[in-house]
Amino acid sequence: MARIGTAQALRQLIGSPNELVPHKIHPQLNARAIAFIARSPLLMLSTVDEQGQQSVSPKGDPPGFVHVVDNQTVLIPERKGNKLIFTLTNILLNPCVGLIFLVPGTSETLRVQGKAELLDDAELCGKFTARGRDALLVIRVRITQCYFHCAKAFLRGEVWDPATWPQKMTISFGEEIAESGGLRFDQVGEFDQAVSGRYKSDL
Repeated sequence: MARIGTAQALRQLIGSPNELVPHKIHPQLNARAIAFIARSPLLMLSTVDEQGQQSVSPKGDPPGFVHVVDNQTVLIPERKGNKLIFTLTNILLNPCVGLIFLVPGTSETLRVQGKAELLDDAELCGKFTARGRDALLVIRVRITQCYFHCAKAFLRGEVWDPATWPQKMTISFGEEIAESGGLRFDQVGEFDQAVSGRYKSDL
């Protein structure tokens, strides 16, 4: 099996982009990108720790939950989660982040890169109220690059076609924890019931 070890070999295999393609990459948000963010209920946030290990975390709320301050700044509210804070700690260690915004039914995505910081301000957090709760903190991203990504991956995967969707998969966090010795297997059902309850009452 041949291993690709150089950028030259990679370029030889993949080829070169159309000369017009790099022109879609912008240093700031344009009107179309701002409109896309306003319609997005979900984004993926990529961060890197001090060892270079990457982590990707989903962030979701009603459409428009990410506030566009200006064409180079967005604010993302942080909500209650598992409290592992991998993403937030990574930002403290390395502010470089990547975002992918998604809009259901739209196969193009918006990719954003920038530098993030964590803001702890009661007045600001109060502007990001959802389900009766203020944001825990706010992630400010100062944008360095953004562009729309083409639809090919979503079209190949038929992501938005319900006819292709498999049966819903149920994830048991109780089993995940018991497998590592954190729970007895006879405690799994009770743990999963508690998780389901929090999905309804603790968003």
